[in-house]
Amino acid sequence: MKYWIGFAAILVGCIVGAQFFTIFVIQPSGAIPEGRTLIITRLTNMNFIDSADGMCERKLGGVSLMCRLAALAQVTKESTIIGRLPYSGALYGISTGLKKYDR
Repeated sequence: MKYWIGFAAILVGCIVGAQFFTIFVIQPSGAIPEGRTLIITRLTNMNFIDSADGMCERKLGGVSLMCRLAALAQVTKESTIIGRLPYSGALYGISTGLKKYDR
């Protein structure tokens, strides 16, 4: 019985947390060669797992350097970074619908 109560509490915590937080993936590039995964406060136009490339793909139908920079600027200006993690290629793939874009 205690197992199910603990499981239910973790499940409810994850569902509630998904409404307020975003896992934001920054692809490795010249400025950040190792890449980064951030846990940030959620903005209204973001998915639970998102990236600058994913945001550009949804808004413009493609990815450009200017769009990436604009998306990163919006994230750094309007959200709060809660945690920093190493880059995750799997999370990046989820955020872009399994599409890969050049650096």
